[in-house]
Amino acid sequence: MSTIDNSRRNFIKTAGALAIGTTLPISLVELAFAESSQNFTFAYISDAHIQHIKDNRFVRNWDRGLIRAVAETNLLTPKPDFVMFGGDLAQLGSKPELDHGAEILSALHGNVHYVMGEHDYYLDLGEYWGKLFGPQYYSFDHKGVHFVVLNSIKTYDDWTFKRWPTAEQRMLEMAGLDNPNGSPFMVGEEQRVWLKDDLDKIDKDTPVVVFSHSPLQKIYKGWNFWTEDADQVQALLQPFNKVSVIYGHVHQIQYNQIGNISFNSVMATAWPWPYPQAYAQAEQYLPKLTVPMNRADPFFDRDATGWQFINMANGNLDLNYTLYNNTSRIVRYNTDKKRPEDVAYQDEKARIVPQTHY
Repeated sequence: MSTIDNSRRNFIKTAGALAIGTTLPISLVELAFAESSQNFTFAYISDAHIQHIKDNRFVRNWDRGLIRAVAETNLLTPKPDFVMFGGDLAQLGSKPELDHGAEILSALHGNVHYVMGEHDYYLDLGEYWGKLFGPQYYSFDHKGVHFVVLNSIKTYDDWTFKRWPTAEQRMLEMAGLDNPNGSPFMVGEEQRVWLKDDLDKIDKDTPVVVFSHSPLQKIYKGWNFWTEDADQVQALLQPFNKVSVIYGHVHQIQYNQIGNISFNSVMATAWPWPYPQAYAQAEQYLPKLTVPMNRADPFFDRDATGWQFINMANGNLDLNYTLYNNTSRIVRYNTDKKRPEDVAYQDEKARIVPQTHY
């Protein structure tokens, strides 16, 4: 048996042990190369939504979600080379929320990289986030892979600077999910110029992994499952042979393939969202490849949260979802069809009809 197979088998055994006692979504990404010495993993935690109540009181459910995710990440075998946090550490972007979330994340072992979410940004436009975690967008290289972190939750200047009487009101308006007063997310011209310059230095055969908070595609505008300049960002990524975009924000399983770019979402530690078409009968553009997760009870706050083992072999993602109080799933990259596929639920007859309460 190869070193790679042994590594994966050991990890899957460990993952099974963790699954017995966990209800939380943690992702471990393994990048496998021909030379086993170049193999590495990284873990992914996202969407904690730490919410301040008063004084030193915070919403306990969201606290416990992040605390447990951190503890389980520290138990992963093999040890990840680094950890990604995927945004929305806070709920309303306040200093107490960000400080409290940062304190919880400080228990992580090893290096941590951060993606900013809209709940972290719109109170002070990322000023305090920057003091805690550094720049809003950046790139780094690790063992032959080029990683890019984008702030994909900016929006039009008129909405950001001229519409709201206070920063608190601006934050509240952007924090609402089904809210007509929100505004579409975007990467923006400044970052696109920076991204082009950053990618111009990279060989086109180098695997590229992009971390964003919003999907970098256009799915459902009413909930801001949408990035206004997604097409322009995708055009900058098209010259590369292998590109993967990993994003949070949506609190649900999504996957898609656009040209050479594979898109995969990760789950939240806070709560799951239903799918737009099941919640509001409005036009939506959920990726055609995505098969909505079975939701036994959309109003049970742990239904459809879960733990993910993500294998990234030669630039392609396989996501193994362990969904608690739900049915586990695997979204695997099909090398023949060159796209991700749900291996269990492609046949509509195999899907479990969810309860509907609304």
